[in-house]
Amino acid sequence: MVFDSTAGLGAPSPLPTALVTGATRGIGRAIAEDLGRTHHVILAGRDQGALDALAATLPSASTWAVELAGEEPLDGFLENVPDSGLDVVVHSAGIEAGATVEETDRVTWRQVLEVNVVAVAEVTRLALPALRRAEGTVILINSGSGFASNPGGSVYAASKFALRAFADALREEERGNGVRVSSVHPGRTDSDMQRALVAKQGGTYDTDFYLAAQDVADAVRLVVDLPGNAVAESVSVRPLRKA
Repeated sequence: MVFDSTAGLGAPSPLPTALVTGATRGIGRAIAEDLGRTHHVILAGRDQGALDALAATLPSASTWAVELAGEEPLDGFLENVPDSGLDVVVHSAGIEAGATVEETDRVTWRQVLEVNVVAVAEVTRLALPALRRAEGTVILINSGSGFASNPGGSVYAASKFALRAFADALREEERGNGVRVSSVHPGRTDSDMQRALVAKQGGTYDTDFYLAAQDVADAVRLVVDLPGNAVAESVSVRPLRKA
């Protein structure tokens, strides 16, 4: 479904095009709303109703309801990509699960790696021809856990280390094609995922010590708006205050 408040339902958009996964909540939503000021945004997520509601608030948007885990094709976004190509892909969808190594079974390992790494690789692979046409930018929302792991965090950190390695390889493979690849590593960010993590750890949730989702969206905007001859290879964003 396509929403264009300036030209009518279903009208083609003259704007550059951005795909944002995990677009209905938290960091992904903030990124989608921010990019929506200047781009036609393909909103990807699991809940069609939530996608439609968000799309209706943006100047130009289309939706892609998708379950990233499993064996279903992950090419549904392509029907909303114009002939000119895909200018931005932001991989924001992700899950956090697992406990200690002793307590985590292989089903959990597979689930986290499937969403946080395998689906990212597949969507990117499918998007590459369109990204090359537009000399676009791939942005992978990583984490501080992509640099270091803590007890009880091996599953999530392993997925984020893998995501960083994927970004590093893709960046060099696509440099000659004009495609920029950036890893954005937010610190602790106020979100549903963060609340669940703090609850699991038995801690106290204090937003004074967390980034806002918009802070991460601002970092993504910085990456997108760099001149085409420059790439922010890795951006680390941390809360100013420490608990």
